[in-house]
Amino acid sequence: MLQRDESPRPRWGWIIGSAAVAMLLTAVALAQTLGRQEDAVSTATSSSSTTATISRPRDAELKKRLTPEQYRVTQQCGTEPPFRNAYWDNHEPGLYVDVVSGEPLFSSTDKFDSGTGWPSFTQPAAPNVVEKRDISHGMTRVEVRSKGGDSHLGHVFDDGPPDKGGMRYCINSAALRFIPVMDLIQEGYGQYAGLFGLAGVTVATTPASAAPGPRSTGATEVQTREVAILAEDYHQDYLKKHPGGYTCHFLRPW
Repeated sequence: MLQRDESPRPRWGWIIGSAAVAMLLTAVALAQTLGRQEDAVSTATSSSSTTATISRPRDAELKKRLTPEQYRVTQQCGTEPPFRNAYWDNHEPGLYVDVVSGEPLFSSTDKFDSGTGWPSFTQPAAPNVVEKRDISHGMTRVEVRSKGGDSHLGHVFDDGPPDKGGMRYCINSAALRFIPVMDLIQEGYGQYAGLFGLAGVTVATTPASAAPGPRSTGATEVQTREVAILAEDYHQDYLKKHPGGYTCHFLRPW
């Protein structure tokens, strides 16, 4: 008579199922760990980038990069002599940025002749100028500093042009770097071109060697660009009276 085998048999289904669950839990835990690491790296990178953009460079670097006068003014709250500085009489259109951080500060469109011998503006061109109470030299004044670079720029007074808001931002040239309108895009400030009423095209001249046809003409062509530099008023007046343009600009048949 055959007897039944009563010895315990392995439960393969339960073993396989348990192993699968364990592997799944391990995979989930690993994914969560990797996700946290990626978030940490991303946060650190973003924080580092932001800090690099707005933070003040180290003092040793500034001493190497700035002139003695620029360092004295921006880092030691100095004041340059009037009428003997770079921009007090500058009438060229463009943007004034912090010499330390490069952040935009003032525009030539808001610059006026205050008669003080320092560059004077009616208002900042961007929200990068902060005010601070100053009680130095026995006076109570309002100091202005750059937001990111923390550079001393000058002071603001309430004796500016009444029709422009009545404020006068009296700024040291040594705290500024001037970006001409023509260089805004190249210098990375193209988004401020609108401050100068610039259109969306520029005129570029085709080099003679690149002109089509058997004979080089050196003709001009209009190309789309981010910025256009407008002609002087007398050119604008002429073109309003003569919409066809200057005859000397027409291509000759010979």
